Amino acid sequence: MREDARITAVLGPTNTGKTHYAIERMLAHRTGVIGLPLRLLAREVYDRLVAVRGPSVVALVTGEERIVPERTRYWVCTVEAMPQEIGADFVAVDEVQLAADHERGHVFTDRLLHARGLKETVFLGADTMRGAIADLVPGVQFLRRERFSQLTYTGPRKISRMIPRSAIVGFSVENVYAIAELLRRQKGGAAVVMGALSPRTRNAQVEMYQNGDVDYLVATDAIGMGLNLDIRHVAFSSTTKFDGNRMRPLQPNELAQIAGRAGRHLQPGTFGVTGEAAPLHEELVDAIENHRFSPERKLQWRNSTLRFGSLGALIGALETRTENPWLTRVRDSDDLLALRALGELPAVRDRLRGAPDVRLLWDVCRIPDFRGISQGEHAAMLEKLFLFLHDGGHVPTDWFARQVQRIDRADGDIDALSRRMAFIRTWTYVAQRKGWLEDIDHWRDATRAVEDRLSDALHVRLTQRFVDRRTSVLMRRLKQKEGLVAEVNDKGEVMVEGEFVGRLEGFRFRQDKSATPDEAKTLRAASVAALAPEFHLRADRFYNAPDTEFDYTEQGGLMWGEHAVGKLVAGPEALRPTAEAFVDTEAGPEVAQKVQRRLQHFIDRKIATLFEPLLAMSRDEELTGVVRGFAFRMVEHFGVLPRDTVVSEVKELDQAARGQLRRHGVRFGQFTIFMPALLKPAPTRLRLVLWSLQKGLDTFPESPPPGLVTIPATPGMDGETCTMSGYRLAGDRAIRIDMLERLADMIRTKDTRAGFEANPDMLSITGMTLEQFAALMQGLGYAAERGERAKVKPAAAEAPAEAADAASGETPGETPVEVPGDAPTETPPAPPAEAPGQSPDETPPAPPAETPVQDPPEAPPAPPAEDPPVTPQAGADATTDAAGIAAVITEGKLPEKAEAADAATDASGEAAADATEVFYTFRWAPRRKPQHRGGEGRDNARGEKRAGGKPGAKGAGKPGGKPRGKPGNRQDRNAPPRDRSPKSYESRPQKKDRIDPDNPFAAALMGLRDK
Repeated sequence: MREDARITAVLGPTNTGKTHYAIERMLAHRTGVIGLPLRLLAREVYDRLVAVRGPSVVALVTGEERIVPERTRYWVCTVEAMPQEIGADFVAVDEVQLAADHERGHVFTDRLLHARGLKETVFLGADTMRGAIADLVPGVQFLRRERFSQLTYTGPRKISRMIPRSAIVGFSVENVYAIAELLRRQKGGAAVVMGALSPRTRNAQVEMYQNGDVDYLVATDAIGMGLNLDIRHVAFSSTTKFDGNRMRPLQPNELAQIAGRAGRHLQPGTFGVTGEAAPLHEELVDAIENHRFSPERKLQWRNSTLRFGSLGALIGALETRTENPWLTRVRDSDDLLALRALGELPAVRDRLRGAPDVRLLWDVCRIPDFRGISQGEHAAMLEKLFLFLHDGGHVPTDWFARQVQRIDRADGDIDALSRRMAFIRTWTYVAQRKGWLEDIDHWRDATRAVEDRLSDALHVRLTQRFVDRRTSVLMRRLKQKEGLVAEVNDKGEVMVEGEFVGRLEGFRFRQDKSATPDEAKTLRAASVAALAPEFHLRADRFYNAPDTEFDYTEQGGLMWGEHAVGKLVAGPEALRPTAEAFVDTEAGPEVAQKVQRRLQHFIDRKIATLFEPLLAMSRDEELTGVVRGFAFRMVEHFGVLPRDTVVSEVKELDQAARGQLRRHGVRFGQFTIFMPALLKPAPTRLRLVLWSLQKGLDTFPESPPPGLVTIPATPGMDGETCTMSGYRLAGDRAIRIDMLERLADMIRTKDTRAGFEANPDMLSITGMTLEQFAALMQGLGYAAERGERAKVKPAAAEAPAEAADAASGETPGETPVEVPGDAPTETPPAPPAEAPGQSPDETPPAPPAETPVQDPPEAPPAPPAEDPPVTPQAGADATTDAAGIAAVITEGKLPEKAEAADAATDASGEAAADATEVFYTFRWAPRRKPQHRGGEGRDNARGEKRAGGKPGAKGAGKPGGKPRGKPGNRQDRNAPPRDRSPKSYESRPQKKDRIDPDNPFAAALMGLRDK
């Protein structure tokens, strides 16, 4: 140092621009060296100098990193790595108050005493060092710098209420991670900065904080050492720390150093406590705010004049004490402890033959314990390295390669990657020592590459664990008060600023369920703000959509495509339900009203279309008096009205009144008064919904499958539900209303007193087997008597068959092919339901006076099961089918063939004597209603006619009236039972073309008719 060299101590609190001043002074000289307390800060200053002067003249030297260009002019180093023999014009040491630190203080004290520039030397630090520097550095000049901004204490504050751009300080890795996790849940995440991080990881985390990806920073006390960040508030989660030996409270100047990071340049800052940290005392707060602290009285010192003649001489030099009142010998440091431990090992002690060996051992012992392992393990590694270097002159390449390769893995969690990072720092330090490896340049690059890969992986893991990018991005955009844009794809997934936030189902937003409760608030706020325009656009599309895009469910829901957008609720009238829209309140009342109006239009038009005959009848002004009242009853019951509930009203309707109703499609059936057009599947489905709304049911009944004539009567099915479905209960099944009326028309021609058998038309329209038909008739109030008889083969059918046999060369006496006699098999009926109600007494005479309205174009009855295959015979297919039908059912379907059938039966009686068939005889046998006291025994309470006989059946008459028919026809009760053998009757003219196309034997009958 020249005599005219200047020494300056720039002292003051944080945020005074001391580091910036030192950089400017160094660049004013041709060469310079600056020593910084942290590797992270050294990297920051190096990047700033490179940006100004270029990488060719700026060197970076730390324990684990060494970038030294050939034309280096400016050296940026950690304090421990500062070169002292290069003769730089300028030398600066930052944060000299660390000379009082018990772990690293002796290094700063040494630089304070011995580091000098040829032209200028600058010491940067706190004002507490003024007295020590004045006594220890002769000729020093002091420069006081004041803080640019004000620092204010704000007291305790919960982490959940922490303001943005805050730094929460912890003093252990576990504490830092716990705080970062809490911030992720509540605030979207935080960046993590610790001294153990590599510069690459630290820079990535700081960049994430600086560019606003996250608004919070969790750090150790490393941020107190000159890291310049945009921090508005510093919160201490604890005021104690572990110093390597014990837990101790932080000193006021240490708290001030960290709190001073808040408020950069002219921006004021605040500090406080959070978590379990106790509030700061007033005296301490005043000291921090006004930067008044007790001066440093003792600096840590260790003898730097070492003697390498022997191991004992070196240890003695390191243990030398000082007489300077400002200095105190540092406690035994890690390198001295390692030196003692290795010196006791015979393998090491035997190799210490001179000063070079002792110097080599000391260099090995100065390798920091980055891994934080025990002293024994650390000493074992140092021993191996010393033996390699002493015996071979360098560390074996294959051994070193294995150590590096073992930790060159980017998998694992944060802890695993942090351990590997500590290990690679050790090998990076070794690679930086000159002459320790054969290919030193290769291994410097290799270890640096591994550290970079581990750094990147660690940054990714830290971000994944402690940053919810979705929440942080949305919070940042909300804070910036910029318009958020929501994108909704064809699956309904809502993306806001590229982040998935949930799904839009109709006009209701379903938030992502994977979000935590704390994240949910942010997601909801961002989603509502972003979806506001989308709700209005969707409402416009919805309002202009055609009715074909809408539908209603059997439970009263209203659908737009696959999304539920509303539901039906009971309205003021049966045919005027009210549509209730499903719209989030955040969408606004305008959207909700538009959706509700469109749904109401849809359901009103749907009812007007499907119930047009019923609505037209209700609007017919020509209907007056009793007719209008009956029409109102039809509207109340949605066009399907059981006849036994309106007996008296029907009596009051004359033929003219009924004609008025028939013009609107009303059919007066024996069991039900209905409008056939409303029995189609679509009106039936809507009728069930409207009826369920009117009844206030919680669960609506489902409409029956279309096209079925009969359905099983499910348990709990009541008569009213069955009627609204378009069916009537009959035992263990229910039959469709219009088909029941057709069946009633057929039965009306039979003698229900004497008994009758079912003909093919009856089985055909019901699509049942004979056994199932018998159960149906019993449910309708008939008695079914089962019997067996010999199967008869009609002669008219036999003759053509014999001719066919002769033509084919077969013997006429061979057994003929049989055709099944029963109707096709249907699905077995369900368990029986409750019995149907009593049949009505009043019935129009037979044949019915009114002409039935054309039946609704329903699907045909359920197709019969496949018939057993019939072996074809030449020229006899139609004859064989006809013979099979005649053998099973001898009712009046084919009266013109009856005599031929009787003759054929007599001719083949012996051949078929052993063949039998099952038949049923049906008689009207309703349940009698209970008699009422004080009234006529056969009259009901309302004075209705006697219910003992079937409506419209032969032999039925009015009470007290004359018996119908000739007296000779009446059978004496005491006479022997009359012959009840099957008979065929037909009261109407025969129709040549009357063949039911639904009959499974229709083809055979058509062939027989043409004979």
